Amino acid sequence: MKFLFIILLSVFSLGLLWQLGREHLPAAFKSRVNAGLAAFFHAPGGLMNPVPAGSFALANVKSALPAGVRLVRRSPTQQRTFIERIRALEAAPFEPVDNGRDLQPGVIYAANASRFSESFMVQDLTTYAVGWRDPNNIEATVDFYAPRVEVGGPYFEYLEAINAEEFFSDGSKEDLRAIGAEYPKIRPYQGANTLGKTEDRGLTAVVDLRTVRGKSNWEQEIVARLMRRCHRNRLRRAVALLSAAATNTGKTWDTTAGKDPDQDVISELVTAATASGVGANRIAYGHTAWAKRSLSHRAQETAGGFASASMTPDQLAGLLGVDRVLVSKERYQSSASAKTEIVGDKVHMFYALDGATTEDGSNIKTFVAPYEGGGFFRVYVQQISANLVAVTVSYEEKQAITSTLGVRQFTIT
Repeated sequence: MKFLFIILLSVFSLGLLWQLGREHLPAAFKSRVNAGLAAFFHAPGGLMNPVPAGSFALANVKSALPAGVRLVRRSPTQQRTFIERIRALEAAPFEPVDNGRDLQPGVIYAANASRFSESFMVQDLTTYAVGWRDPNNIEATVDFYAPRVEVGGPYFEYLEAINAEEFFSDGSKEDLRAIGAEYPKIRPYQGANTLGKTEDRGLTAVVDLRTVRGKSNWEQEIVARLMRRCHRNRLRRAVALLSAAATNTGKTWDTTAGKDPDQDVISELVTAATASGVGANRIAYGHTAWAKRSLSHRAQETAGGFASASMTPDQLAGLLGVDRVLVSKERYQSSASAKTEIVGDKVHMFYALDGATTEDGSNIKTFVAPYEGGGFFRVYVQQISANLVAVTVSYEEKQAITSTLGVRQFTIT
């Protein structure tokens, strides 16, 4: 009790001294003290730096803000959730790891970096890999989802598109110049520069030479198999990243009267445009989702339903007002006896650009670092033993969500 009385008396004495001496203190010192006291008694959760006029603050700032401060209304909690999902996906490998020993013929491994020694690089197989195209063009599907952006090396910077500043407007007088005055000035737009690094990726196939004895072009067959698997993994990663960043909505597209799958997508595109200011320019349907869309339209006894049911993806793109529509039919072997669609019953709506840069507002990109002499793939062949040879396809890339704004997903039932 005595201790509490001493504390209260000290606080009272300091307050009295402050009132007596404030007229003789420098103005700058008084301003700092007042700001500190205001932050201590009014900021949520304790002390907080005062927010200067003309700057931007996240929406979780609950204290009174000075004039000129704008709120960027994005939920930090929601953003952290998106980032946690994305990080978990990036850390999960699809293949068993090549540990450099006990490798079994017929098994494909996530390549060990030691396989990428220049002494093992084979130029003619590398040329073959660079020019190779999958018969089903799975590579084009990957580039649809996550277009490539070439960077100068493994380390690079890219801009995260947090684009609220692009859409600010203070009304009709913001850009009005008074007689004898200068034009109004605004602060240069700010962005979130992020340091990125391309990842060394690759797959290794171990070949028993006895199984290919007398067979011509067996190296090219192995490289083609590895390339298909690389692109399939790249597509699965891109789809998973986009799904993790998307706002998901469940939709039922069946033969019930009154269903209109295309109207559902059009309405969602309007919502996406409001969220990002740009909207989605690409829509990807899984094979199952596309089939359910067509069957739902066919069941409607309306002229619009009949016309929409037979539309091609290009025709649908014109109706929806987007650049491209794609139907993904790719599968992967999910177990010893089953295959699974990579996209399946999902519809993804997002913004992406061919020929993108590190600074545009795309939702998703693939940053690639070409090897010396050009090309994004290299092939290495290493003799493991007298009978075993390791063939490795390697590449460097970093798939990244550069903006979560406006990414939408339907899950179709």
